[in-house]
Amino acid sequence: MPPGSKGTVGNLPHELTSFVGRRRELTEARRLLSVSRLVTLSGIGGVGKTRLALRVAADSRRAFDDGAWIVGLGELDEGSRLVDAVSAALRLREQLTGNPEALLVEFLSSKRLLLVLDNCEHVVAAAAQLSETLLRRCPELRILTTSREPLGIGGEAVLRVPPLTVPEPERSSLQGLPQYEAVTLFMERAAAAVPEFELTEANHAAVARICRQLDGLPLAIELAAVRLRVMSVEQILQRLTDRYRLLTAGSRCAPSRQQTLRLSIDWSYDLCTEVERTLWAKLSVFAGGFELDAVEGICAGDVPVEEVLDVVASLIDKSILIREESGPTVRYRLLETVRQYGRERLLETGEIVALRRRHRDWYEALVLQSEAEWISPLQGMWIRRLDAEKLNVRAALHFCLTEPGELESGLRIGAALYPYWRSRGMLREGRRWLDQLLARHDGDPSQERIEAMYVNSVLTGMHGDVAAAQDLVAEGTKLAARNEDALMRALMMHAAGCCALFLGDFANARKHMDEALVVFRDKGSLLQLVWGLSGVALVSGMQGETSTAKRYGTELSDLTEAHGESVYRGWSLWVAGVSEWQRGQLELAEDYVKQGLRLSHLVDDRISACGALEVLAWIAVGRDRAEHAAELMGAAAAVAQAVGNPSTVYPNLLVHHAACEQSARDAIGDRSFDAAFQRGVSTSFGAAVACAFEEQPRETPSTPNSSTDLTRREWQVAELVADGLTNKAIAAKLVISQRTAQGHVEHILAKLGFNSRSQIAAWTVEHVKAQHP
Repeated sequence: MPPGSKGTVGNLPHELTSFVGRRRELTEARRLLSVSRLVTLSGIGGVGKTRLALRVAADSRRAFDDGAWIVGLGELDEGSRLVDAVSAALRLREQLTGNPEALLVEFLSSKRLLLVLDNCEHVVAAAAQLSETLLRRCPELRILTTSREPLGIGGEAVLRVPPLTVPEPERSSLQGLPQYEAVTLFMERAAAAVPEFELTEANHAAVARICRQLDGLPLAIELAAVRLRVMSVEQILQRLTDRYRLLTAGSRCAPSRQQTLRLSIDWSYDLCTEVERTLWAKLSVFAGGFELDAVEGICAGDVPVEEVLDVVASLIDKSILIREESGPTVRYRLLETVRQYGRERLLETGEIVALRRRHRDWYEALVLQSEAEWISPLQGMWIRRLDAEKLNVRAALHFCLTEPGELESGLRIGAALYPYWRSRGMLREGRRWLDQLLARHDGDPSQERIEAMYVNSVLTGMHGDVAAAQDLVAEGTKLAARNEDALMRALMMHAAGCCALFLGDFANARKHMDEALVVFRDKGSLLQLVWGLSGVALVSGMQGETSTAKRYGTELSDLTEAHGESVYRGWSLWVAGVSEWQRGQLELAEDYVKQGLRLSHLVDDRISACGALEVLAWIAVGRDRAEHAAELMGAAAAVAQAVGNPSTVYPNLLVHHAACEQSARDAIGDRSFDAAFQRGVSTSFGAAVACAFEEQPRETPSTPNSSTDLTRREWQVAELVADGLTNKAIAAKLVISQRTAQGHVEHILAKLGFNSRSQIAAWTVEHVKAQHP
C-alpha cells in the first residue's frame, strides 16, 4: 500500500520461518532507532542482519504513520541505480517524473516513514550519500540499514550483529541446550526438513558441536539442518571439515549469495581491497584470538607494518574481524568459518609454512619473555596474556612437532612454559607436549633437551607418577654429564631432589637441593634461584629443621616480595604455615597460610590454593571445628580434581590428611562429615576461598582488601599514583623500568579490586596516614 494510504502501510514481507532468539539485539535496535535517525545493523554475511531488520521494522512500524518500507539492494549492480531502487520500492516511478533524487526528497520530506535499506555493503558510498541527503531534508524520516560495513556518516548508530549464542565446549546438557539460540534454530530447521527429528541424549553433543563449529551463523546452521534429509547429525559433524562443499543447499528463492556458505563469504571477500584480502588470508594463521602486536609482528610484509592498524580497522568495519575487549586490552578474532576461508586463500599463495614459522617464532619470543619476567610485578599480566594466547601457543607447539627441524624450538617453548603450567595446574597438558617433543628429539645433550627433561620430570612427579619422573631424571642426568654447563647439571640435581621429596626421602632430597642451590646462586636466573630456595625451605621443614626452613623461607619471601612476585611468594607462605603448624603454632600457621591463599587467589594459582585449603582444614580440626574442616577438605578435593593434581603431593603429609578426616568424622559423625565435605566439593573456586576466610563469596570486590596486602614497593607506587604521577614518572622516581611500574599498578588494581588509578589515589589518601605512617 503506498505511503499515505489507510491500513497497514509499507511493503514488509511476511515471515516464512520462525524468528529465533535475538532478544538483546531487538531491544537495542529499537532503542537506537528511538534516539537515532540512522541505524545500521552490521555483521558478517549470513549472520541474520536482514531477518533482524525486518523484525525491528515490523515491531516499530506503528510509530510511523507512513509505514515501514524495505529496499533490497543485494542485486543492485551499481550505486547510480540506488535512487531508482528506492523510488521503485516506494512505488513512485509510475506517479512522478523529473530528477529522481529531487523527486524522492520532495516526496519523503513530509512523510513520517521508516526506510529499510537492505544489503548496502557493495554500494556503501552511494547509500551513505543518499542517506545523508534524505535525513537532512526529510525531518520525519528514519533509516535502518543492513550492511557488512557501516555507512560511516555523521549521526549513524551502529549495532554489530553477533552470531547466535552457542554452548560452551564440554558444558552442554540435553536439558540446557535449547537455551542457546543456535541450537534452537538448528532444532526448528531440522524438524522442518525431517519432521521426526528431535534432540536426544544420543545426538545432543553432536548438535552442540555443529552449532559451535559453525560459529552460531544462522545461514550456516540452516544449511546444515537441511542436510538432515540425507545425512545423520553425526555425519554432518564429520564433514564440517569441508563446510564449503557441504553447506550448499539453500533456498532457490534466496539471493544467490545466500544459497551456499561459500558464495556468502565470497561476497565479503570481493568487497575487500587487495591489501585487506592479503591480511585476511594471513590472519588465518592465528588460532583463537590475537592482539595487534602479534598481527604487526607476524603479518607485516606485503602489508607494511605502519598500515596494519588501518587495515585491521577496515576488516573490523567490514565484519571480517571481531573486536573483543578484555580488561584494558583489545583482542581480535576471526569466526572459524571466516578463518577457514582465509586459510584456503593463504594456501593458494604457497606461503603458509613460512607464515606458520613466523607465527611460531613470535609466540616463542612471547613465551620466553614471560619466563624472563615471571619474577616481577608483571607476573599477573603474563598469566592473563598466556591464558588468552593458549590456542596460539598450542598451535606453535604443534608446528614444532609436525614440521621437520623445529623440535628444539618446541623444547624451548615447553621449558619456558613451566612456571605458567605449574601456576595454572596444567600439569597434564605440559606433560603431553613435552613427552611428544622429547620422544621425537634425537637425544643430543643440548641445553634445550636437558631443560625440557627437567621441567617434564617435575611436572610428572607433581602429577603423581614418580616412577616416570625418576626415569626422566636418570636420562637427563646422563645427558647433563655430557654437557659442559654446570647449570644443566644443577637442574638435574634439583630434579632428583624433587623426586626424592615426592618419595619422602628427605635426606637425599636435601642433599640434591643444597647442591643445586649453590649453582643457582652463582650461575642461575632469578627464577632458578627461586626454585632452589623453595626446594630447600620445603625439605628443611619436612625434616623438622624449623630454623633452617624459616631462614630459607624468609629469604624466598623477601626476594619475591622485592620483585613484586605473587605465585612463589604465596607458596613460600604456605611452606611457613606448614612449618608453624607442625610446631603447634596454630594461630601463626593460619596467618601464614591465609596470606598465601590470598596471593594464590589473586593470580588464580589453584595448585597452591589447593594446598592452602588442605592445611587450613588441619588447623580447623585442631581448633575443634570439624564441620568447617570437612567443608575445607571438600573444597580442596574439588580444586585438586579440577587441576588433575592430588591435594597433598608430599607423602609425609598424607598421614595428616587421613588423621584430619578421621578426627573430623569422630567429632561430628560420618553423615555430617559427608554433608559438609560435599558442600565443599560443590563450591566454585571463589566460593572455596571465601569459605576459608569465612566470608560471603562475591562476584566483584566491593570493599578493598586490607592495606597489608600491598608490598612495600606497591605502597610506594600507590602513593606516587595518589600524587598524580604517570607510569613513566613513577619509573623515573623509583629507578625502575616503565614496564615494571605498569606491573606494580596492575597488581595494586587487582589486589584492591579497583579498575582505575583515581580509585587507587582516593583509597591511598584515605588509608595512608592510618595504616602506613
